[in-house]
Amino acid sequence: MVVTANRIEQPLSDLVADMSIIDAQTIERQGPGSVADVLARVPGIQISRNGGPGTTTSVFMRGADSRFTAVYVDGVRMDSQSTGGASWQSIPLALIDRIEVLRGPAAAVYGSDAMGGVVQIFTKKGEGGVPQPYVGLGFGNRGTFTAEAGISGSAGGWDYALGLNRSQTDGFNARTVATANPDKDDYRSNAVSGRLGYQINRQHRLEATLLASDVNSGYDSSLTEDDRSLNKMYALGLNWQAQWTEQYSTKLQFTQSRDYYETRPSPYQTDTRLQNYLFQNEWRLGVHTLTAALERRDDALTNGGIDRDRHQNALALGYGLNTGPHTVQLNLRRDDDSEFGSKTTGSAAYGYAFATNWRATATVGSAFRVPTLYQRFSEYGDASLRPEKSRNAELGLRWAQGANSFSATAYRNRVTDLINYSSPGTCESEYGCYANVGKARLEGITLAGTTKLGAFNLHGSVDFQNPRDTENDKLLARRAKRFATLGAETRAAGWTWAADLQTSAKRFDNAANTNVLGGYTLFNLSAQTEIVKDVNLIARINNLTDKRYQTARTYATEGRSVYVGVKWMPR
Repeated sequence: MVVTANRIEQPLSDLVADMSIIDAQTIERQGPGSVADVLARVPGIQISRNGGPGTTTSVFMRGADSRFTAVYVDGVRMDSQSTGGASWQSIPLALIDRIEVLRGPAAAVYGSDAMGGVVQIFTKKGEGGVPQPYVGLGFGNRGTFTAEAGISGSAGGWDYALGLNRSQTDGFNARTVATANPDKDDYRSNAVSGRLGYQINRQHRLEATLLASDVNSGYDSSLTEDDRSLNKMYALGLNWQAQWTEQYSTKLQFTQSRDYYETRPSPYQTDTRLQNYLFQNEWRLGVHTLTAALERRDDALTNGGIDRDRHQNALALGYGLNTGPHTVQLNLRRDDDSEFGSKTTGSAAYGYAFATNWRATATVGSAFRVPTLYQRFSEYGDASLRPEKSRNAELGLRWAQGANSFSATAYRNRVTDLINYSSPGTCESEYGCYANVGKARLEGITLAGTTKLGAFNLHGSVDFQNPRDTENDKLLARRAKRFATLGAETRAAGWTWAADLQTSAKRFDNAANTNVLGGYTLFNLSAQTEIVKDVNLIARINNLTDKRYQTARTYATEGRSVYVGVKWMPR
């Protein structure tokens, strides 16, 4: 069951949307990695990072800019009104239970931001009655250390979950240029997650969720200073779910999030605060599903001399039909922005099961993203910027039988009024200004599949894409035209063994396509077993061949890393 496609609970098999689920076992095997590292193994996604853990990270879904992926944590919207997009480096992977990835524009459901897709992250939930504590420790090379503890369960009408995590590493030198400090750039993170629910009766449930982290990491901008970046985030949600009749249910939600970034000793601070109010209605009438939502979102930014805010009010309508071989999903949304006026987006999707185990799908949709407050009101900004817009069309073919599956998805997403950093213009800066000067065409084909071969479970994907700036006919920076993943898992001698491969063709680091980032192939291994009752051991090796590569020019990436962790979790 997934909720991200249309903000209501639906079986994955019923969806027309192109989705992936990352489960708890996959996250557990990742060890001390990041959310972006896990997403990089999902079809259609590439990442880039300016150095080691805790440094600026970008996630490109189907070739779209990182700011075009809408990110939610337990339904709480995450975004930065300075850089645009979520601060991936501040989201603690160790406290995550599941991730749902929706590829393709979804502004007709979520409004501004979802031009490339949606990633929704879920923390752990209490269940099972008896309290279930856990404690874990892990160690790796480069001074890597992790510690975690938590408890979950339920009693009476209550369910609860609490998790704590500490991660740190001595790191490595993040820069490859002689003008940067050659010291190791370390990383420290403290994080907490909590969930408290109360089932008042069979019809009504109250729930509160929290995820927060405090990250302190090193980076290099000078030759002598120990430069530090401080990143704090939290996501708070309050929900009331009500099942008024067998057919009609509602959800009332208030959410608040914060993204705070500071650098030292270089004095820079930016602070984004977001608030959302959602009233979701759902009617299930046989094979028909109707949804209607009222939503308000408030954005606020404090950054140097900027202290600005804005809001959007929206009405979203949805209709779903699932009957026999036919699946239909229609969505329409009207957003009224306090500064840009009204914007209407829509999407239409159709799926047809034309033969046993086979289904073809077709989807069209529009999307937009309003400029960030920094893009409009900083010294590099232009208050007259227009929202970025896109129109997307895609075709899909899927086959599934037991443990075997195959999918092929072809898409084309045209982006207009793209905001780029351009030559000096109407802004205060003499070095350049943000302007609506770009157009892009994001097109490609994603092939993915799973199968069982003897004792091995295999999965893989390959992407052929062409994310191109149509103004100068150049590839968009830091995005490869071809990339692929391949994974295998088996059970032998009491251990669960897993291996995965990631490979990427070359990329360009700049818009002019003159700075080349070479292609690379990475091999990762993991093994997991229960060493004594209720105590699990996980061992992982990343970048087995110690490959040297870059996803951002002059920024190093981690070489071979080894990690061993133990976790006590009585059942």
